[in-house]
Amino acid sequence: MSILAIKGGTPVRQRPFLEYNPFGDADRKAVLEVIDSGVLSGFVGSHCDEFFGGPKVRRLETAWAEAHHVKHAVSSNSATSSLVSALAACKIGPGDEVIVTPFTMSATITAILFNHAVPVFVDVEWETFNLDPAKIEAAITPHTRAIMVVHLFGHPADMPAIMAIAKRHKLFVVEDNAQSLAATVDGRLAGTFGDIGVFSLNRHKLIQSGEGGIAVTDNDELALRLQLVRNHGENAATSFGLTDLSHTIGHNMRMTELEAAVAYEQFIRKDELIGGIVEMATLLDRELGRLPGLAPVTIRPNCTHTRMHHTLIYDETVTGVPRDLLVKALNAEGIPLWGGYLRPQYLLPALQQQAVFGPTGCPLRCPHYKGQLQEWKEGLCPTAERLHQVMINHDLHRPPNTMADMADIIAAFHKVAENMDELRSLV
Repeated sequence: MSILAIKGGTPVRQRPFLEYNPFGDADRKAVLEVIDSGVLSGFVGSHCDEFFGGPKVRRLETAWAEAHHVKHAVSSNSATSSLVSALAACKIGPGDEVIVTPFTMSATITAILFNHAVPVFVDVEWETFNLDPAKIEAAITPHTRAIMVVHLFGHPADMPAIMAIAKRHKLFVVEDNAQSLAATVDGRLAGTFGDIGVFSLNRHKLIQSGEGGIAVTDNDELALRLQLVRNHGENAATSFGLTDLSHTIGHNMRMTELEAAVAYEQFIRKDELIGGIVEMATLLDRELGRLPGLAPVTIRPNCTHTRMHHTLIYDETVTGVPRDLLVKALNAEGIPLWGGYLRPQYLLPALQQQAVFGPTGCPLRCPHYKGQLQEWKEGLCPTAERLHQVMINHDLHRPPNTMADMADIIAAFHKVAENMDELRSLV
């Protein structure tokens, strides 16, 4: 057996993995076309045709809506902005509660707080890491107005079950689909089940334009409200016939023509890009799932998984080696993966202090909130907490990395597995 790199041996891999780079000649041509036009943003913040943006923005929105079989797609400068806008469009506000998973990136939670509503955390399923429908109804109170669903790592949540609960209790559903573009449940695309679905074009996502977001909906008024919040709606709401002007004061959340041009080129190639990513992740599942203590993700039979992350569940009771030591050993072999995802969001310092806006701590401790704030401490969502402790994550299975690069990952895992006795000596 070769000596582990963590103990002075030669690493399996001695060159860095390449950063995800899905760009090509079509993207370069699209950017130059916008620059040559002299119009880098087509928006005007008042009631006119340009209120809806320039030609590249509208082309992207039309293509996105058609591909997702929805009436409306509304772009923005980020998925975070789209989440804020989505809740505002649903008129979620002071005193309202929004049920949400704790196992997500902070933007899912801050979108609720920016609308002066209160997050109510519900635990996740072990198999999919997504919001557990069996635990939702116990969290519903007279103050609950919406459910914020996250489709994590490329696997969609159980949307039929969640939508049935929402319908029963007359709740809005907003889908944070930043990580699961093109994933499906029963053949239907994630992000199209709820009242509004949100997608991300951030640099870390499966397709990207640096930054950017898209919200989709079949509801005409919700679409208009999304557009108003995106683009100084206070100047235009009455011109579009709205009489209820609450939640129409807007921001500048507009997408540029440059971003839209690149996003469109990425979007029309999404099947090719995602297909290659899924192929590499499937190879890693097959090879690494054979090793002691490692289990690949579960994919429900009625779902497709688009594999934004490659994730493994590690059982240290099988090997006697702590997860973090295993990760360090693999890092030493030249494989830059990491342990866990993010700590459950109720452990964020700002939430722990209940000090979000101003000295009164609104919206969590404001007089308008008549509900009972959860006790945000360890133990609230034990499945999410445990998953963070046992998960191994990476995103190396993306182009320009290839199957040959995946072979190095597999070789490093096998080398470490063959030297578990040496690792146990470091415990």
